[in-house]
Amino acid sequence: MLSALVTPWFPLCMGAALACWPASPTRLQAAVEPPTIFRVPDAWAVLRWLLPTAAAAFLAGAGGAIAAGVLTLAWHQERKAHRRTATDIDLATHTATALRTMVSELRSGAHPVTAAEAAAEVVPPLSGDLRALATSARLDGELKAPAIPQLATAWTLAKRHGLPLAEVLQSTHRDAEATLTFARRTRAKLAGPRASAAVLTGLPALCVLLGEVMGASPLQVLTKSTPGQVLLVVGSILLWAGTAWCRALTGRVQLQ
Repeated sequence: MLSALVTPWFPLCMGAALACWPASPTRLQAAVEPPTIFRVPDAWAVLRWLLPTAAAAFLAGAGGAIAAGVLTLAWHQERKAHRRTATDIDLATHTATALRTMVSELRSGAHPVTAAEAAAEVVPPLSGDLRALATSARLDGELKAPAIPQLATAWTLAKRHGLPLAEVLQSTHRDAEATLTFARRTRAKLAGPRASAAVLTGLPALCVLLGEVMGASPLQVLTKSTPGQVLLVVGSILLWAGTAWCRALTGRVQLQ
């Protein structure tokens, strides 16, 4: 029994270490958060991966430990995908607000640099890029904005061809508003399929509980027998594959 518990610890620890590896920052995070060279992983970030695995290994053996690790990975990926979607919508909202503010300032007779500084005051998450744009425009330098490239592109286009900046930004603002509206509608329409996928993912656990209530003792089979341990691992992998497939389908819809 001791060897069965010790054997899976090395691959499980390696999997937990890979799962805790920091992901690439989004454009909004790159604009808001200062760059960091190296950050020591938080102790809680490691424990929240190891505790479910350790508890499952103690209660359900090696198969339970592997299943807990796989299901924890699936939960983490779902949570990260949800955060990424929310971050993209927040970025689109901030971009539309900044463009609308600049258009209003320009139509009231303000200089483009002043308009960019006013937008930086209105939209703090994008203030770094907006102030950098204002500084580059004041020094007649190259206009760059990693978080809001459409603003830098429109500004450069107007400057290069002598076009009214207010008119160019108005067109860019309409595109940004259309993109934001589409993203919000798509997220609302996908709420139902995502809820259905979550319910289907939880059905196996519900079936196990119903089996225990009916006296079939499925937990005894899953934790005390070799075929049950294998089925536990295979079932958790299939659940992870199902959640990954749902994320791929919804992500494809959002990109269209």
